[in-house]
Amino acid sequence: MASNQLAMSRLKLTPMHLASFGAVSLRATYMAYSDFTLDELLEKFDLAMEDVPGLFTGIEAKEANAYLRQTLEQNLDLAIAINTEKARSEMIIAPILIEIRRRYAQHLSLFSGVEFNVDRTQGLNGVCDFILSQSPEQLLIRTPVVTIVEAKNENLKSGFAQCMAAMVGAQMFNARKQNQIQTIYGVVTIGTIWRFIQLQDKKLQIDLKEYYIDNLDQILGILCFFAEPQ
Repeated sequence: MASNQLAMSRLKLTPMHLASFGAVSLRATYMAYSDFTLDELLEKFDLAMEDVPGLFTGIEAKEANAYLRQTLEQNLDLAIAINTEKARSEMIIAPILIEIRRRYAQHLSLFSGVEFNVDRTQGLNGVCDFILSQSPEQLLIRTPVVTIVEAKNENLKSGFAQCMAAMVGAQMFNARKQNQIQTIYGVVTIGTIWRFIQLQDKKLQIDLKEYYIDNLDQILGILCFFAEPQ
């Protein structure tokens, strides 16, 4: 005991400091959505994965309104010129998701940059770029159905494992809350290109098609389909 007190006095550390360091060390041992590799995720949660060309191409397109088109016309070149993840998120991705929320405001909420901690022990925790939840309540995530990840360094593949991990988290969250949600959807995007995923039970399906911002109505149609009540 005396030696511990002597060491603490030399380092000028109090028991409160040591307790804080212990808490930080403990938190550091947890994985997060962004830490998963694809192989780790599939093995840990016993998931099957299937690539499906044009999985969502048959979904009806939804015409963008004049406000959204004007916003993107003003923002698109600027976001590409600035070429940061923040610019793409604020100027391209967010306006599209806000339009989806506007169309389904009676039963849909949109969250941006929020912590979504479902099960720390399994790595299902961390900050999600965006979440669409099938509940009009905007203070709390009640029924997450779509997780959206902005891929880093304009590399869409880099966002797949993180997005899928968040999808598994959403699936587990809904199961625990007894929400009757059969399908969780995922979106990986850099703003100008969008990719779409779905999770049903233990099966992940990835649409191999890349959807470009030039085809905005098709992107809106798919996102609207995801937002429909289940």
